[in-house]
Amino acid sequence: MKFRKAMALAVAAGMVFSLNTVNVFAEGEATDITLWTYPVGSWGDSAVVDGLIANFNEAHPDINVKVEYLDYTNGDDQINTAIEGGQAPDIVLEGPERLVANWGAKGLMVDLADLWTDEAKEAIYDSVESACQNNDGVFYEYPLCMTAHTMAINRDLFEAADALQYLDEETHTWTTENFVKAVQAVYDNGQQNVGAVYCSGQGGDQGTRALVNNLYGGTFTNAEHTEYTADSEENIKALELLKSMDGINFDASIAGGDEINLFCNGTLGMAFCWNIAQEKNNAENIAFDVLPMAFPSEDGNPQLCGGIWGFGIFDNGDEAKIEAAKTFIDFMANDETQAAESVKASSYWPVKDLGNIYEGDDLMTEYSAFIPYMGDYYQVVGGWAEARTAWWNMLQQIGSGTDVTEAVNEFVTTANAAAAAAN
Repeated sequence: MKFRKAMALAVAAGMVFSLNTVNVFAEGEATDITLWTYPVGSWGDSAVVDGLIANFNEAHPDINVKVEYLDYTNGDDQINTAIEGGQAPDIVLEGPERLVANWGAKGLMVDLADLWTDEAKEAIYDSVESACQNNDGVFYEYPLCMTAHTMAINRDLFEAADALQYLDEETHTWTTENFVKAVQAVYDNGQQNVGAVYCSGQGGDQGTRALVNNLYGGTFTNAEHTEYTADSEENIKALELLKSMDGINFDASIAGGDEINLFCNGTLGMAFCWNIAQEKNNAENIAFDVLPMAFPSEDGNPQLCGGIWGFGIFDNGDEAKIEAAKTFIDFMANDETQAAESVKASSYWPVKDLGNIYEGDDLMTEYSAFIPYMGDYYQVVGGWAEARTAWWNMLQQIGSGTDVTEAVNEFVTTANAAAAAAN
């Protein structure tokens, strides 16, 4: 995969590449724009964002940016309410599943083709570029940062259970066979709740999808991102395995955020909803050694779900605001001095080669090992919102005793009906 090779070479060589900014806004009359940002690292911290905007205003004093901070519990409802009231924000910082597959697919977003210059396309990783556009090639997102989602284990528990022998601490990988052995060892050592297949809602569902897809090499969608393929033999086998394992419990009372809390306080021995931000955010609450791990796979070569975050612009019919919004995005993502600072505020990694922006940071260096494992970014398939709901409903059904094949087939039927309606 070109992306993996490019990222691996970039990390190894420490090369630096930045785009020249594009002058998309003519200075002059003052323009007010709104930025609504989900909590992408410190982009949810007003003190940090105020500093970023201050940098922007040094270069563009005629553009005033008002910020609204969203969370993942009510953020979507707030934006949908604003859309219905004709008060949508000018800029939103989030990912392709919202900007492209949801609001973009509904015709609410601005085509950002003029930001996607030939130079930008050359610099930004291919897998990121493809995720920021719809099937017709319309760009609804300009990306800033990315990560590969992982899982994590309580290393102290695994060491006490002599289970570290079943994983490779250097590469942070393990096989499905050794995953099963490790979980059994920890369970036999007295930790009854080793891991939880959480399913009270969609929060953190990238973890359960990656777990199921990786165990036996299944996929969530087809390569064209036009239909859902979770009913494969590989995925059914994976779900049946999880249902049968001692220490792995299907828990309809918790979602991803709850699982993280239970892992951090020692109740669970592993977390499937994890990435670098979780370790940083919870560092003061963890009394054990966290070992981030790729999801187990049959051959030990994982395909991790990735997160991509960037900017989209709602089409509010005001060309001056749209051009001002593009200027803001271009500055934050492309300015030679600012781009690295914008990415570091996210606690993730650049979508293009900016060199080693985290030099000297041992934790970020440790997690950078997962970026080359990033697999297909499939979250832009049609009917994504409906599919996410159907996924946790399916997991609940399996946990309550429904036949795995029956539950998976129901999921695929529901999800593909939504995809067909969206297309």
